[in-house]
Amino acid sequence: MTEDLQACFRTMFTESFRKLVLSKCRDKAGDLKKVEATPYRGGFQFTRYQGTQVFHRNVSSTEEAVEVCCEYLRDHLMQANAWDGSYEYSLMISKDGKVSFTRRANKAPAPAARMEHDRKKKYILEEGRIIPPLVDMGVFTADGRVVKSKYDKFRQINRFLELIDDIVKDDSVKGAEGPLRIVDFGCGKSYLTFVLYYYFTFVRQLEVHITGLDLKAQVIEECNICAHKYGYDRLHFEVGDINGYSPAGPVDMVISLHACDTATDYALYNAICWGAKYIFAVPCCQHELNAQMASDNFPLFTRYGIVQERLAALATDAVRANLLEHCGYKTQLLEFVDLAHTPKNLLLRAVKSRRKAGSDSPALREVLAVMEEFHLEPALVRLLTEKDGA
Repeated sequence: MTEDLQACFRTMFTESFRKLVLSKCRDKAGDLKKVEATPYRGGFQFTRYQGTQVFHRNVSSTEEAVEVCCEYLRDHLMQANAWDGSYEYSLMISKDGKVSFTRRANKAPAPAARMEHDRKKKYILEEGRIIPPLVDMGVFTADGRVVKSKYDKFRQINRFLELIDDIVKDDSVKGAEGPLRIVDFGCGKSYLTFVLYYYFTFVRQLEVHITGLDLKAQVIEECNICAHKYGYDRLHFEVGDINGYSPAGPVDMVISLHACDTATDYALYNAICWGAKYIFAVPCCQHELNAQMASDNFPLFTRYGIVQERLAALATDAVRANLLEHCGYKTQLLEFVDLAHTPKNLLLRAVKSRRKAGSDSPALREVLAVMEEFHLEPALVRLLTEKDGA
């Protein structure tokens, strides 16, 4: 039977190979659900879904891939389906060990492209794949389907990843020294940190090291347990404060999601000091400027509490964006979820440019003019001034 299986799998791994799925476990009581193979860096990556865990194995040649497939079908599984640019392949092993192999012309893309939600929109995190963090979040069912009541959350997560993917796919994203090193400030329970690790590692197939930072020791302990459970061996969490955190090595990307008030400023300041190439921040609770804001020339903006609060929040993020521009970053403020879902809907996205930061710039002059008009002292201005007299 082994020779028959080898011949079948060699037929499946063509030059236009796209995907292979091994399924139908012999032991119905076992926790092995399926194994998938996809092209990966000139070879193949095998993803094994076992219980609530996902395991990955990379092989560099077709012969190695054939041997891995044969091993699974000899010992654990009974069915294989594969797709390439022209054909769909199906292999079945009967209870008495008889091998049945068929090939037919593709009439449609591989199954993932025919799902209901994908017909409407192609998402980065596809429904139908078992993504353990999304299962634990209650966004996905155990078999990888979106829970109907969580579909808005599913869309929000994908929108956040899209805003990162816009940079990743259009830029030569790589670490300054080896793997892409990412620090996530104020990670909390870290569901999005886990999703980011999955995205970079298994969707974009980039080598990353991610460190999540939070003040709560219990939360950090639980996150490290989850990282071990998922097999995310290059994701770890530390107890620490954004203010004063010192990384062990270079940092290429800084992420800060919903850090309260001036905690976002400290995250941005650290990113600037480290020379991080990429910054993604979703600010929250912009209280600092609201408490300071006053104007002699435009009192109507500070007369009404709700107007002043919203103006202060927008001014806070506009000042941050301009200061990043002043420090040599190409910066954007983007809406990443619908206003109907949350008022905290701005993403600050910055990519370090080749333009050198200077002691004076139009972006800085604009900030200073706003500070003078509304009597403001933003935290990030203070931090940069203390650093080098910005």
